[in-house]
Amino acid sequence: MQYIGNILTYFKKELKGIIDDREITSLAYITIENIFGLDKSSCILSTMKEIGYSNRKYIIKTVSELKTGKPIQYIVGKADFYGLKFVVSKSVLIPRSETEELVDWIIKTSSDKTGFLDIGTGSGCIIISLCKNLQGDFMGIDISKDALLVAKENNSNYNTSVNFRKMDILKENFEKGSFFDVIVSNPPYVLLSELKNMNNNVVDFEPHIALFVDDSDPLFWYKIISIKAKRLLNKDGHLYFEINENYGSEVVSILDEEGFVDIELKKDINDKDRMVKAVWK
Repeated sequence: MQYIGNILTYFKKELKGIIDDREITSLAYITIENIFGLDKSSCILSTMKEIGYSNRKYIIKTVSELKTGKPIQYIVGKADFYGLKFVVSKSVLIPRSETEELVDWIIKTSSDKTGFLDIGTGSGCIIISLCKNLQGDFMGIDISKDALLVAKENNSNYNTSVNFRKMDILKENFEKGSFFDVIVSNPPYVLLSELKNMNNNVVDFEPHIALFVDDSDPLFWYKIISIKAKRLLNKDGHLYFEINENYGSEVVSILDEEGFVDIELKKDINDKDRMVKAVWK
């Protein structure tokens, strides 16, 4: 493995039978981009560029980690989301395409809003993407100090002005008079009983505190955040949730019972109930 043109062949040889062929190709190009800054078309024009000893060691290590199931995003420390590249670590979830759809929905329905709060912000991908596309004041809160370190790094990388704060929403201590026009949350919604059916690359590497909720109360966070949002939202403020596909009608019922109006349940690109919007009057 001396040249860039040899990298894809090496990936296919080492990962065949472990990872799908199409995904192997994608992983190879992500690795090449991370090392050399070359996109796919540039790789084709640079097949005879020498790799170098240190890069060769890094590629071998990357393939070794991929064999364990470790997601490529954690290996390279970056993940694509809404046209941006976010720093990620084992302290935060890898951003999903479904969440991009939620962000897009908020942007398209919030041009007249100026105060935004992201509850359980993780890497900050939601609130930073909103800050890049909308005008106003932006805040992200999380209980994890390690997650907030990642969020603050992303904030710095994109020169966005999001106010990140360590806060437990169960014991929130917003200053008196703190109100928002938009509150968004992608809380833990995967049931613990679903764990046995999930891929090892999720179960073994992503933070369980951000993923899983107890089967005995799968809508716990939606109930809590809906109640908190009533106090924190301005009149005509919007509350957005990403949800478990199996609990769309139940989340709608919670919001209805708490007095929200104009409740919308929206499907994702895979035709699964994935997000909800409600208005506080």
